[in-house]
Amino acid sequence: MIAYVKGTVAHKNPSFVVIEAGGIGYHVNISLYTYTKIEGAETVKLLTHFHVKEDQQTLFGFYEEQERNLFRLLISVSGVGPATALVVLSSMNADELRAAVIGEDVGTIRKVKGIGPKTAQRIILDLKDKMIKDGGDSPTMLSVQSNTLRSEALSALVNLGFARPAVQRALNRVLAARPDTATPEDLIKLALRELSS
Repeated sequence: MIAYVKGTVAHKNPSFVVIEAGGIGYHVNISLYTYTKIEGAETVKLLTHFHVKEDQQTLFGFYEEQERNLFRLLISVSGVGPATALVVLSSMNADELRAAVIGEDVGTIRKVKGIGPKTAQRIILDLKDKMIKDGGDSPTMLSVQSNTLRSEALSALVNLGFARPAVQRALNRVLAARPDTATPEDLIKLALRELSS
């Protein structure tokens, strides 16, 4: 119903912003990520999601399309409401969330306040295929070289007897922390450290 709100910032804090547009002040709930992006801005344009329940109508705002898409994916999961989805997006960025879901990293998702083990598993079960379909197997928009490195390291570590999901999680963590890793050998060594820790 409302695709975006563009106007002057009348008030903002880390959980919501009031945007004045056309003489109306829109109360828009935001994530910490969006807040950091608009912290110093006097005028903003936020993409929105209009959420309607029997007893309330709420507007959620996002700095980027990718974040809004992830929010919509999260609230499609049974047991995850808009407030929980915002907490998830405040606790980790889009790439970290994709890496955790694609790598089946229940532990990382469980660290989010209000997410228990069952909900974390449901998020992975419901969203993994959608996220792979939307953005490929890699957790971040990696270069062709990084994708080649990742697939070579994945193949080598699986051949060494490690479980594929555990290897994917280790590689996700290594590539997020050390995106400059240049050779499959280096990547395998770093992933082995992750797998043995």
